[in-house]
Parts: sequence; C-alpha cells; structure tokens
Amino acid sequence: MTQQPPGELDGARVLQFALIGPAQTATGNTFHFGDFPDVVRGLALAGYEGEKSVYLFYCDAEWNVLTDTCHSSSQDAIDQARFEFGGLEFQGL
Repeated sequence: MTQQPPGELDGARVLQFALIGPAQTATGNTFHFGDFPDVVRGLALAGYEGEKSVYLFYCDAEWNVLTDTCHSSSQDAIDQARFEFGGLEFQGL
C-alpha cells in the first residue's frame, strides 16, 4: 500500500489518514458484509468544500474508496474508526 493517500479522494480533501495493517485489527464492534474488514488497508478523514461534515473513507490498498460514513466532526470520525479498528494512529498529510 502506498503509505500516504492522495490529497483528494472522491472529490473531498483529505485531512488525516490511518493505515490498516497486522497491528490494527478489526474489533468486531460493527458488522460489515463479506470480507470488508480484510480488504480495508487505509482510513481517511476528508471533507467536501462547503460542507461541515467529515467523512470517514474506508479504502483499499490503492486508496480507492470502498465506502464511507459521515460525521459531525473529525473527532467523531476518529472515534468511529477506533470503535471498529484497534491500534489506529491518525496522521495529517
């Protein structure tokens, strides 16, 4: 996986990101269909121009967005990510 996402994903500006590897395990606190937790390799917090919401993008190894969740703040998005994956460390671009 590329260590850092591009500056923009799906038209939204990336604010922070976290890599998913062997040390970041799915907590089992949420249920995703299929092998979703096994293909997620990176998480990105991003925002669209003119919106106050922060999106948590779940990405594959090439930073293609698989799905997302919408949150009222960056901290809410980080809290959701940590609820789903243990050992996460977010960093800025």
